Amino acid sequence: MFLSTNTCEGKRECIHKCPTKAIKLINGRAFSCLTCGICYKNCPNGAIFQNSYGGYVVDRAKCNGCGMCMHNCPTNNITIEDGIVYGICSRCGVCEEICPNRVDGFELEKEKQITLIESMNILNPPLKDVPHRPEYLVTEVSRGYFGTDTEKCILCGRCGEYCPTGAIHVKIDRDEGICSECRLCVDVCPNGSMNKYQMADKSTCTLCLNCMKACPNNAISVDDFKIVVNKIKQKPTGSIVSCLNCGLCADLCENESLKNVDGKLRYDPTADTENITHAGAIEACPIHTLREDEEMFIYDEFDDEELPTLSGFCVSCGKCVQVCDEVGARQYMTYTWDGTVSDDCISCGICSEVCQEGAITLHKGSISVALDKCILCENCAVHCPVDAIPRTTLFKYEVEDGFNFIEQKLCMHCGLCHNICSYDAIDEIDGNFVVNEEKCTYCGACKNACPARAFLFERNFKDSIEGI
Repeated sequence: MFLSTNTCEGKRECIHKCPTKAIKLINGRAFSCLTCGICYKNCPNGAIFQNSYGGYVVDRAKCNGCGMCMHNCPTNNITIEDGIVYGICSRCGVCEEICPNRVDGFELEKEKQITLIESMNILNPPLKDVPHRPEYLVTEVSRGYFGTDTEKCILCGRCGEYCPTGAIHVKIDRDEGICSECRLCVDVCPNGSMNKYQMADKSTCTLCLNCMKACPNNAISVDDFKIVVNKIKQKPTGSIVSCLNCGLCADLCENESLKNVDGKLRYDPTADTENITHAGAIEACPIHTLREDEEMFIYDEFDDEELPTLSGFCVSCGKCVQVCDEVGARQYMTYTWDGTVSDDCISCGICSEVCQEGAITLHKGSISVALDKCILCENCAVHCPVDAIPRTTLFKYEVEDGFNFIEQKLCMHCGLCHNICSYDAIDEIDGNFVVNEEKCTYCGACKNACPARAFLFERNFKDSIEGI
């Protein structure tokens, strides 16, 4: 909710600018919708929804003007004019921008909210349905995980080869047949003939060819009964992405076969006896390491079929750290975030849309994070188009294409979409607002700002990896 301070002079500027007519004058002070959500809960047509800003918006295409929202509003703030519902705050923030006496009530303490509302003596109880901030505040959230120091990593791929669950993905842009110094040949040599520099001792080598079979890069050959390793110097490029140990997959696992136990992922495949797919957890994995195991299945005797199991999640065994002993790039790390973002934020709202935990509320030019809900899955960060949210992984999503169109019959001509667009992609033509497809990046800021749900909008993402 947006509230007026005691210094409100009743000039009505906020009232005139509010695109949804959600502010009215009471006892000489501006008072607006509480965004309590009671109208949303009582709408029989599902025509009211909560947007990324935490406000409520009427879908005029679904609304039939029945008046249930108006009759249930505890502050009598909702009106219906010519079949259009007004008086519901979408939290667009226009009133706060034009009036220094308007403040964001979401940022106030619980006691101040209740005191101010009760002092105006206009609320028909119940207070029980009005949302408030928790009595305690989490100031930061942290997560432990096995990660990579990209300054030290040589992209040999050794950690990925030894990861028991396949939770480490190493992509190497190197020509075929060149040694990556992964040292797998050293590990598999039964006679210790291969040293750590990938040089074979002819006097002890038995030409068992175990090294050749184990080499993931086909860099080992035999020439005149001698093992030859192609050690051509070529600086590798590529990326390494590994499970974040965020636990999101465990939260979304339908049959609870995957659990987060004391900050560590644990999997019991015998719990996968029911024909329940892991599609939800796999699709939601922020960096796409989670997948169905191609080698292990569970036999369901009742239905006489094999059911897939999971792989690609970190079990915190530390094997990657052990085998990275020569380089020391793999380490146990701790990531801590206090919820702050950079000034690059464009209020696109993608972070709020993709947050599976409902921890992000959008503001103009920033976001607020309910850290008590945040699990540091970094889904928001890997989707952020301007990298305003910090992240630890090299995995990234990019907006590939989309569709954006304003339905003029629903448009309220408030201009919020035009004002918020960072790319000047909303043009005003003869009083109507239209999307300039040549400039639009499909970030969604306009759609999220619209109080009338007048946008027909779609976007598609593609996976991208940032090189080391």
